[in-house]
Amino acid sequence: MAVTGIHHVSSISGAAQATLDAYAGRLGLRLVKQTVNFDDPSTYHLYFADRDARPGSALTFFPWPDGQPGKAGAGQVQSVAYAVRPGALDGWLDRLAAAGDDGFDAPTEVLGERVLPVFDDWGLRYALTEVEGDHGAWSDGRIPEAEALGAFHTVTLDSRDPEATARVLTDAVGLATLAVTAAPGLPLGLRLAATATYGPGNARGDGRTRFAAPGADRARFVDLLDTPGPPARMGVGTVHHVALRVPDDAAELAIRERLLSMGLSPTPQIDRQYFRSVYTREPGGVLIELATDGPGFAVDEPADALGQRLMLPPHYEPRRARIEAHLPPLRRP
Repeated sequence: MAVTGIHHVSSISGAAQATLDAYAGRLGLRLVKQTVNFDDPSTYHLYFADRDARPGSALTFFPWPDGQPGKAGAGQVQSVAYAVRPGALDGWLDRLAAAGDDGFDAPTEVLGERVLPVFDDWGLRYALTEVEGDHGAWSDGRIPEAEALGAFHTVTLDSRDPEATARVLTDAVGLATLAVTAAPGLPLGLRLAATATYGPGNARGDGRTRFAAPGADRARFVDLLDTPGPPARMGVGTVHHVALRVPDDAAELAIRERLLSMGLSPTPQIDRQYFRSVYTREPGGVLIELATDGPGFAVDEPADALGQRLMLPPHYEPRRARIEAHLPPLRRP
């Protein structure tokens, strides 16, 4: 059993309204779920995804309006890349520049693909990568559909122990090390080097190895930096964890057994309402979740009306009035 790509990525942001403005407004993503952190119902958990809210597109946030700033570095996901259609980056550059938005760097190439690095007000780093394929783009007219975001392309891991992390990705999770044609002047091979900048103040040349989920139809790639960055500090503006996709409980539990056999300490399976999860912190410090495809985000509200109201798991419903009174109201941008 192997994972079938990226399922979702969860990060820590500032105020909930500012998060909604940044991701539904600035980036034009579809808000598909308003709920709470199941481990701390005093804070929102906001989910943004593609047109059909499919696995491989969900970007989620725990808003910490009074949280301390974090520091990206070794032991975390360094950046997340969305797949966009070829030619889309020019439209994004024009749009961001026209809005006076300086939260982006100059386009670059990563492993032969054209990439636009972008970042938000908290320092979270993203990239838009031009590729053919299943983009799952969704648009409410704010972003032209030909340029709209949907499915992920890659997550990049900054590990404190890249070799140990690579063993988990291949031996436990079932990813394959990918041979691709690298950027001009770089050799074809299993370990590839590319130069990229992701966000302000980071001009380090990033040697990376790319892994792929065999047979995945979207959100296939995990990049692993070959050299650790400075130590990470969890907080606002950092990625909390990456979830890798598994089709069902049997696949999830089989991978859990492999993690145990490697001496890791995965959690028991946990019901997260929209998927079932197993978490483990791999030897390089990155928190990795396994998440099942089902039951999906339409389990508690209509698929064509996702994200319209606060949804709570059944055990929190008796506390709805108290929870809603504590959470700040949200206004669609």
